[in-house]
Amino acid sequence: MTQHVAVLMGGWSAEREVSLVTGDAVCAALKETGYRVTAIDVAPDIFDVLSGLKPDVAFNALHGRFGEDGCIQGILEVLKIPYTHSGVLASALAMDKPRARQMFASVSIPCPEGRVVHRDEVLNGQVFDPPYVLKPTNEGSSVGVRLVFEGDNMSPLDEANWAYGKQVLIEKYIPGREIQVAVMNDKALGAIEIRPKKRFYDYEAKYTDGWADHIMPAEIPEAAYEESLRLALLAHQTLGCRGVTRSDLRYDDTITGEAQLYMLEVNTQPGMTPLSLVPEIAAHIGISFAELTDLIVQDAGCQR
Repeated sequence: MTQHVAVLMGGWSAEREVSLVTGDAVCAALKETGYRVTAIDVAPDIFDVLSGLKPDVAFNALHGRFGEDGCIQGILEVLKIPYTHSGVLASALAMDKPRARQMFASVSIPCPEGRVVHRDEVLNGQVFDPPYVLKPTNEGSSVGVRLVFEGDNMSPLDEANWAYGKQVLIEKYIPGREIQVAVMNDKALGAIEIRPKKRFYDYEAKYTDGWADHIMPAEIPEAAYEESLRLALLAHQTLGCRGVTRSDLRYDDTITGEAQLYMLEVNTQPGMTPLSLVPEIAAHIGISFAELTDLIVQDAGCQR
């Protein structure tokens, strides 16, 4: 009997448009594989929609708040609908950057020096010696991220345009290279290096063709490459993640003989767009996009 998969996409987070692209790609791949697919642009009535539809599996293609912070996962648990990617707790922990940092520290995963401050502190003056990175505590895809360098003469936070809560995470800026690692079913698949063509790998660079070069596999020393895989897998397991995740790291090789990797975050709902990194890493080891989506569906489940 053909499995019926509901692909949850869109929603109302800051990453809605990217989620729609991910959802469209996943729907096409699952239909190609032979699944019966229903695409759902998620709205506040999602509980009633899913109650009536009764799919065999929910493929979570949502990004950002509500989609990857444990909320939609909780609804799916109540409805007892098996769903893809991580469960309630792991999703919530990964999305809450300060909590995730605490979890990483407990198993000696290095993170950039940082602290959480109230946004008013940022508005009132310098809160950290530059260069540093200012970011929301619970957004993804670099939404709201600001880089502050020595000599910048404007406030990094515009109160009128800051829609990401009262708490702000400030981290020391790590120079060097952008390394991202895909993990699936407790196995690190590989590490890719991103070389953005502007100051950093921001939202536009992630989702606009030609704004960043992707180097697969990452061109870093073998020992550093293996360490990036180890750290990503350890972070995945420490948070209690399931299915596919993508870890974002920085590799500081600017000081001779003192190169070091730093964990930035774990993404429990990595993108599945034409420019996304997990499908690119999977393709490098022989897993097609259709095969990848099929494997993700096969891993779906509930925590109960």
